[in-house]
Amino acid sequence: MSRHLVFAVDDERDHWIIANRSEGPMGHGHPHTHDHDHHHDHDGASTPDALDLSIPDGELSPADASRRGFLRSAGLLGAAAGLTGAGTAAGVFGTADIAVAHSASTRTGDFTWRAGDHHIHTQHSSDGKYRVADHVQHGVAYGLDWLVITDHGGATHAKIGVEKVNPDIVKAREQFPEALVFQGLEWNIPAAEHGTIIVHPGKKEVEVLKEFETNYDGSVKGASSQSAANEALAIAGLNFLAAAKKNRRVSDAMFFANHPSRKGLDSPHEIRGWRDAQPDIALGFEGAPGHQAAGIPATKYGPGSGRGYYDSSPGADSFAAYPLESYRTWGGFDWMTSTVGGLWDSLLSEGKPWWITANSDSHNVLWDTSVRGANSNFDANGRYNDPEHGGTLDVANGDFWPGFYSKTHVGAAGDDYRHVMDGLRVGRVWVDHGGLVKSLDVRARVQGDRNRNGGTPLGGVLKVRKGTSVEVTIEVELADKPNWAQLLPVLARVDLIQGAVTGAASDRDVFTAPRTKVVKSFEIAKGRKTASFTYSFGKVTAPFYFRVRGTDGHFSQPGIHGAGVDPTGPKLDVVGDADPWLDLWFYANPIWVLPS
Repeated sequence: MSRHLVFAVDDERDHWIIANRSEGPMGHGHPHTHDHDHHHDHDGASTPDALDLSIPDGELSPADASRRGFLRSAGLLGAAAGLTGAGTAAGVFGTADIAVAHSASTRTGDFTWRAGDHHIHTQHSSDGKYRVADHVQHGVAYGLDWLVITDHGGATHAKIGVEKVNPDIVKAREQFPEALVFQGLEWNIPAAEHGTIIVHPGKKEVEVLKEFETNYDGSVKGASSQSAANEALAIAGLNFLAAAKKNRRVSDAMFFANHPSRKGLDSPHEIRGWRDAQPDIALGFEGAPGHQAAGIPATKYGPGSGRGYYDSSPGADSFAAYPLESYRTWGGFDWMTSTVGGLWDSLLSEGKPWWITANSDSHNVLWDTSVRGANSNFDANGRYNDPEHGGTLDVANGDFWPGFYSKTHVGAAGDDYRHVMDGLRVGRVWVDHGGLVKSLDVRARVQGDRNRNGGTPLGGVLKVRKGTSVEVTIEVELADKPNWAQLLPVLARVDLIQGAVTGAASDRDVFTAPRTKVVKSFEIAKGRKTASFTYSFGKVTAPFYFRVRGTDGHFSQPGIHGAGVDPTGPKLDVVGDADPWLDLWFYANPIWVLPS
């Protein structure tokens, strides 16, 4: 079994991570010689390198590094208010692109949990309409620290849009220094569904994204249908991103599959293929899709569709073995994630990392009054004209603003782009809907270890000797204010799910994990501000993983594999009658325990 489990220690974080390639350790270093584009126009001034916190310290010239050190020691760097207002330090040093997450973040142990959204569409998408600034402004207002602009891949975007959106992103970084704004795109994965591509800001971010989209996008290349050649093209695209990172064209790049069960296009072997080909690039999938407002009934002035627009049925290119219930969400989450002992668990049971996220997929917001700008010519210009007031509420839209409902919380050791990407890469992530809980801290420990900042956090690996007693500690800070629907979420239950690590799957299309089940449920006493739980796994002799989820308890039913596996799992969402605010869940990424 050990031949399938390769580990590497990241000295920078002093944190064990799990890798899924047998040829050697997974590298997490960051190059220090890559050039970045530091000439962002803003009121006629450019951002000095020393002030552009999207540039790691190690990539600065000696003079700029000295200047940054001076500014930090003087308390001038990192204080956005002191560097951007008229008549302040901005007048001396130039306008700064300050990459500092705002105070809505929570901190547990060694990490600050920064909320974000990696799936957002603008006027540069053929089915979008908002400006980049509109999404960033709303995202910041609703508590986000980082956002990724992911306009749709396609011929027009590859030719025009990927370049045209960049100045808007650069400007948003300057306008909203409290947020990190990544440029990415939504990849039409050859032979599969869609996926988020994220790159670290830098001089060649546009060049790399344009080349990737032109050569590896399924729509651009006419490679959407199921075939071995198209599957190979998807792998080639991931290899391209890995090479771009290795050759320092970009400091970092990563991929997450979007709405993986919506049309049944992402087969188990394709997911395994992406992960195994480039484990440092292909990192996971959306545990919950965006478009959550789509489930609001028409009688409540909603679209009356399925949450996430999961309202379809199998097609010609769908994976034939997927059951019909996989085409629906369960408590707002994708079937691959929500099923205990399902596809996600089958991946985790191999001992290989694969992470979940949650996003808005925001295109057109429910009850918004704006419309696309008049006289738009998307095909010619690669974008729609700026939105205008349309005068009426649109009840057919299925989206929320970024941060309004779904959040991906990343445990970051720093407040810049690199540290957010590092947290995503190692799976230090939990997701929630509707502000169900304020904070979450889950750790695997040697039994009896009461060091609050000790233990192994989400996404990590606890290595112990056989026979060592191991436990998990779960600390939850409960919601203390209404969410944006003016409902105070009340956490009712936390479930602990455990599964055996059985090694690489002999059948790469398997999507079950028979040795995974809910092992403990914790009820939450009413009126509590915090809740803490400890569960002992006893003396461990075989490798396993565990993960946690929580719910407001409004809608539950036995899981697909029976009450013995999941007695009170999420309920199958009904198309046309699934108000997302009345059915809230959180999910966390796993932790492995490996005795030797």
